[in-house]
Amino acid sequence: MSRRGWLLFAAMCVIWGIPYLLIKVAVGEVSPVALVFLRTASGALLLVPIAAARGHLRPLLPHWRWIAAYTVIEIGIPWVLLSDAERKLSSSLAGLLVAAVPLIGTVIAAAMGHERVDGRRLTGLLVGLGGVGALLGLDVGSGSAPAVVEMGAVAVCYAVGPVIVARRLNRLPALGVVAASLALAAVAYAPVAATRLPAHMPGGSVIAALALLGVVCTALAFVVFFALIAEVGPVRATVITYVNPAVAVLLGVSLLHERFTAGIALGFALILAGCVLATRRTQVAAAPRPTSCTSQTLPSGSLNVRNEL
Repeated sequence: MSRRGWLLFAAMCVIWGIPYLLIKVAVGEVSPVALVFLRTASGALLLVPIAAARGHLRPLLPHWRWIAAYTVIEIGIPWVLLSDAERKLSSSLAGLLVAAVPLIGTVIAAAMGHERVDGRRLTGLLVGLGGVGALLGLDVGSGSAPAVVEMGAVAVCYAVGPVIVARRLNRLPALGVVAASLALAAVAYAPVAATRLPAHMPGGSVIAALALLGVVCTALAFVVFFALIAEVGPVRATVITYVNPAVAVLLGVSLLHERFTAGIALGFALILAGCVLATRRTQVAAAPRPTSCTSQTLPSGSLNVRNEL
């Protein structure tokens, strides 16, 4: 992976490791639907004017169906399920359960014939999945089963979203796609959120969590994530979900005083070991890098060019 790819990868590991903590804080006083609305609306308010000024929205019109599909899969469904699940699960456990995304993404890519899975990569992904299994066996009680199902749906959505980007939206301005998706999600959730807004002004910590979720973990994060997909491909990009849990666990234990259990310790170790194995790249001939793409436009063929884990 290139130096730029590693920098983007590191940034996303941190930026999308933080939301689990922030969501846990926010759902203490804000409903999941209202949380998603406030998060998407604030992100859209920041990005839509910039995308419009740069002319990045008009090219999206012929592709509105795929924009809508991406919005539903990457934002509309998983964000509300994740927020609801964190009312029952710790932020550490929620973050660790999302680590199933790379395995799901690899299975999808292999089924489509666009990803070669050798023994080393498969071993790494299975070791990481074993870590998730350790969490489920040691840390999840029967009362949390619905929340675990919700997290499973979140993982599937997060694996499918980058594939839509790579296969259907890869020639469009990334900033435009992100801005339009956030705006669509905000509009869709607005009617329901209007009836579920807090009855009183939330506390300072909740307001700060909502602000960080909208500005850093949404507006900035999606721009960086699209750049990461363009650099390393959709399947490899989802491997950030092996490292995001590390950030989620550290923050949950240190700031929210969540328990660091045997299940988390074993699952955490297996997930990190899986990350090391799954991201080691097999030597292949390098594909020519498009010269006409800017940092805001994804290159074509990004699912089968430079995408090996």
